Amino acid sequence: MGERLQGKITLGVGGLYTVRILSSENTELLTKSVVCRARGSFKHNNITLLAGDNVILCPASEAAGDVLDKKNKQNTDDFVIDELCKRKNSLIRPPLSNLDYIFITMAAASPAPILSTVDKLISIAEFNGIEPIIVITKCELDPKYANTLEELYKKCGFTVFCLSAKEDIAISPIDEFIRNELKDGKTAAFAGASGIGKSTLLNRLFPDLELSTSEISRKIERGRHTTRKAELYPLSDSQNCGYVADTPGFSMLDFERFDFFEKDDLVNTMREFTPYVGKCKYTKCSHTKEEGCAILDALKAGDIPRSRHESYCELYDVLKTKKKW
Repeated sequence: MGERLQGKITLGVGGLYTVRILSSENTELLTKSVVCRARGSFKHNNITLLAGDNVILCPASEAAGDVLDKKNKQNTDDFVIDELCKRKNSLIRPPLSNLDYIFITMAAASPAPILSTVDKLISIAEFNGIEPIIVITKCELDPKYANTLEELYKKCGFTVFCLSAKEDIAISPIDEFIRNELKDGKTAAFAGASGIGKSTLLNRLFPDLELSTSEISRKIERGRHTTRKAELYPLSDSQNCGYVADTPGFSMLDFERFDFFEKDDLVNTMREFTPYVGKCKYTKCSHTKEEGCAILDALKAGDIPRSRHESYCELYDVLKTKKKW
């Protein structure tokens, strides 16, 4: 029986997976990447493998009797994905797993941010135990609004970076954060609307990635989709290095499938609401319009930003109509 290897999927396209080897008796394989297929049992059990998954590989010869691909029953790969390790989280869109951080990126202008969409992604991240990091790009285009956004999200308790990748403004703080926090196998994704400068920023931070970028369409103020897939990039050759992913823009995210949690869980995904939860007049307070709501009182006092509460109400309306299957 051949050696079973441990690895992390960094890319999956058309049934082929790129796996970075993290544990092997053969030291020459460590941190190398192999391209392989998965056992047919994953497809039969409706298991979708994702970038970020930790997996166990076995020699392809041991899976000779397994139908890996109905169109091509002859498997010629050296290894086969034999086992999926337990995930700590997974997202449908972007299709990633085992995330520790999401750098939620928006531009101060061109295109202007839609805060309800940003807050929606923050809530999804919070519910999945992923730390949201707020990144405001293109600060040179509207410094005043960029500063307003920075103060808003810092007030809510988030780590915020306000910068310009194009003009090389305030890049050092986020670079230092990534270098200090993204280690020991931790994984982070950059997500946000198309055209706000995610790929430009990543190229500034990690020139070796050479991610494609594109200009904004002047007519519709949307960026062409420069990122077509979710892919993890190791930050060094170290066995325990961190990983970063560039992901498709918001217009490619399927937010109509916003069914990650129940409406009663929503309040716990708004971290600035936490000091007031349980202090309302009514036990079943929805925190949208009730008299004696501690959260609404905090809103009136200016302790909770209005835009965040507006996002909460919008999400609450979506979730309260969700059917329980």
